Amino acid sequence: MSVTYVGSGPYCYANSLAMVLGGDAPPPAVIEVLTGSPYGMQLIGGRLPLFDAFGWDPEIGIDAAIGLLGWECECADGGTAAAALDRLHRACQDGPVLAGPLELGLLAYQPGSGRAVGADHYVVVLEVDGDTVLVHDPQGYPYATLPVDAFAEAWHGELIPYLERPFRMRHRFTRRKQVSPEEALRCSLPAGLAWLAGRTDVEVPPGTLGQAEAAERTAELVEEGLDPEIRMLWQAFGVRVGARRLNDLAACLSSLSPDAAAVAAEQARIVGGLQGPLVSGDDTVLAAGLRRLAPTYERLRAALIADRTAS
Repeated sequence: MSVTYVGSGPYCYANSLAMVLGGDAPPPAVIEVLTGSPYGMQLIGGRLPLFDAFGWDPEIGIDAAIGLLGWECECADGGTAAAALDRLHRACQDGPVLAGPLELGLLAYQPGSGRAVGADHYVVVLEVDGDTVLVHDPQGYPYATLPVDAFAEAWHGELIPYLERPFRMRHRFTRRKQVSPEEALRCSLPAGLAWLAGRTDVEVPPGTLGQAEAAERTAELVEEGLDPEIRMLWQAFGVRVGARRLNDLAACLSSLSPDAAAVAAEQARIVGGLQGPLVSGDDTVLAAGLRRLAPTYERLRAALIADRTAS
């Protein structure tokens, strides 16, 4: 049986999008699934394992979710920090702004910050008033403030690999048509299948692997001696966000594709079960869990195809 998880977790862009859409937003769990993130695993450049789809990144995912929900917005990026802050100030006059990706390590109101580490993050900007930026940070900091120069430095996102141009923001959200969460989820299934099959229209760094290959190779990396930085990233972020995504996928698929929901629930348990051995250093159990995970991606794809064919 799959039980919906409710609690804290690193759902920054899903929570931020829910905030800017306001009362018309579906639950963040639905938004997360609509981004396509749960449909796979990738080993970026043969080194960085993440529990999201091969070739996927949050920028692709946010745009997908906005469109599936029947919304549209204006986007802006690039230019100098001064020009970007001026754009942000003007945009806030019309409502909250979804800003990001930003460098998480440079958000000074978060304990332990102060150094850029290439960790991406999204926030909702409420106001730019003189020398201060006011934000709702979904990491647990409502009405947090930051000096404009410090915000601009974080917003530049210099170390974030998928960010093509700095100072990315989305604003002036308008609803072009009414779409229920159930309809949006149903319309997202073809994209989910495409992610699981391995999309060829997305660019990935050389050596990047997806799905079963990513899980198997990551198991080998664990046995060879996991990079300490990767271990820390997985402990703090990777495993818990991966398990939550899959658990939310199981809940969202429960009425659309029960067999696929059962596979996603199994995946969530496997990924969530990696946290203990990851922290304790039991790499034998950690590698074994990854190998159990490997074949489930094809099983998920097959279940989605079977249920769509039957319906």
